[in-house]
Amino acid sequence: MTSPIFTVVAPIYNELENIPELYQRLRDVMERTGEPWELILVDDGSTDGSTAVIRNLAENDPRVRPVIFARNFGHQIAVTAGVDYSRGDAVIIIDADLQDPPEVILELIAKWREGYEVVYAVREEREGESWFKRTTASLFYRLIYRITDVKIPLDTGDFRLMDVKVVRVMQQMREKHRFLRGMSAWVGFRQVGVSYKRKPRYAGETKYPFSKMLKLALNAVTSFSYFPLQVATFIGFIAAGISVIAIPVVAILRLTTGTALLGQATTLVIVLFLGGVQLISLGIIGEYIGRIYDEAKDRPLYIVAEAPDRDAQDTAGE
Repeated sequence: MTSPIFTVVAPIYNELENIPELYQRLRDVMERTGEPWELILVDDGSTDGSTAVIRNLAENDPRVRPVIFARNFGHQIAVTAGVDYSRGDAVIIIDADLQDPPEVILELIAKWREGYEVVYAVREEREGESWFKRTTASLFYRLIYRITDVKIPLDTGDFRLMDVKVVRVMQQMREKHRFLRGMSAWVGFRQVGVSYKRKPRYAGETKYPFSKMLKLALNAVTSFSYFPLQVATFIGFIAAGISVIAIPVVAILRLTTGTALLGQATTLVIVLFLGGVQLISLGIIGEYIGRIYDEAKDRPLYIVAEAPDRDAQDTAGE
């Protein structure tokens, strides 16, 4: 089989209704490129029959290469596995829910052919999403842009094209808590955005509820910024400054009026405030320490039950 020029990576988790439409539209788009291509479908521990559909597609089209996880490892890890198994000169990442139209891939490829090494898709409009989802997503992207050390483009997801040079660098980055759009921004190279209108989900329910979005945001912040630690330090200095000011104020009141600030309620409020600040600070430190602990265990990123072109023993994403 001819080596592919393009690799399309699509993570799959319980997307039974979407897979046939995803395959058909991707096939139609990629055949218009006139270049050899492959489609890597990473089954992230699906339980709805998606695995059987992926295997069936692979049997009927050798360009489809299934990577079947031993269990669910999460979206970012599934994308990582797809990138690890890619063979193309350019790797395109797209979700299986068809909110990111496959037809936009042709625009990404056009920019790549102009010499850009990372071409990310920018969400100009978000159809079919609630006001709450749009608002929280907008706040998320702007917060990340403000406080992280790497300037991650606003309103972008994982839908993007990466040149093989970028892919090789990404494959060396094996941190456990992954934020791929930040990692692809961190590597540098020539990058450009392509605007598009995000569509409603084709079928099924979102696999990114608010809790997972919050976890992703936490991974983004802790992976690319010390800002929470700096906030904890800042609050500590404020509390210490208030106490330094309060001590002479209380002493002067005692000397001039003969009375002190009395009342258990005041003492209790102050103790609770300082205790809360300390617990929040410890929690922030704990998040960073927990990530150090995960890295120190040095477990593989994922375990593969089935994969193409690999020996049976080579089934772990080191």
